[in-house]
Amino acid sequence: MSEKTHAGEWNENQFYLEEDHHPEGSTMLGFWLYLMSDCLIFAVLFATHAVLGRNYAAGPSPADLFDLPLVAINTAMLLLSSITYGFAMLQMERNARMETIFWLGVTGLFGLTFLGLELYEFYHLIQEGAGPGRSAFLSSFFTLVGTHGLHVTFGIIWLVTMMVQVKMHGLIPENRRRLMCLSMFWHFLDVIWIGVFSFVYLMGVLG
Repeated sequence: MSEKTHAGEWNENQFYLEEDHHPEGSTMLGFWLYLMSDCLIFAVLFATHAVLGRNYAAGPSPADLFDLPLVAINTAMLLLSSITYGFAMLQMERNARMETIFWLGVTGLFGLTFLGLELYEFYHLIQEGAGPGRSAFLSSFFTLVGTHGLHVTFGIIWLVTMMVQVKMHGLIPENRRRLMCLSMFWHFLDVIWIGVFSFVYLMGVLG
């Protein structure tokens, strides 16, 4: 808070306390705890799909519904977005603000492409009468894949926010820390999607 000097005037330079109120490493620890809680959520969804994934209720099976080439393209989009985010982090280490923003933008475009293809798949399945209410298999499928897609949506919103922050304030320590957290989150979503692609799509069609 401001201090009143002996002359009766307020010293505006003392508004912020000088000591550090943000212990180093506390944000990263907190974010790791969040990611572990997210791991538990996805573990439950994977387990649910493992139990319900063969309950078709005389309806279509994964082999009848899934378009593996389309899903492979979608997977490539997300994996490429992870690579371009890595380029953004390299530019951040070089303290190159505009290059960092550029690669964040490319990452966001890959992420939007991924979401667009996923929404197209959902729309196509629902149009065929294979909505989430058709069978237990489809309920677990839509819940698992939809939850991952929701995380990607939040990640893109966070990414756009960081692009604005970096443009306005540069690569200050706070923005670097936030970009590191977003990097962990984005790569985490890639790992989860590899599990979805392998366990839900490949095993569903080929198993």
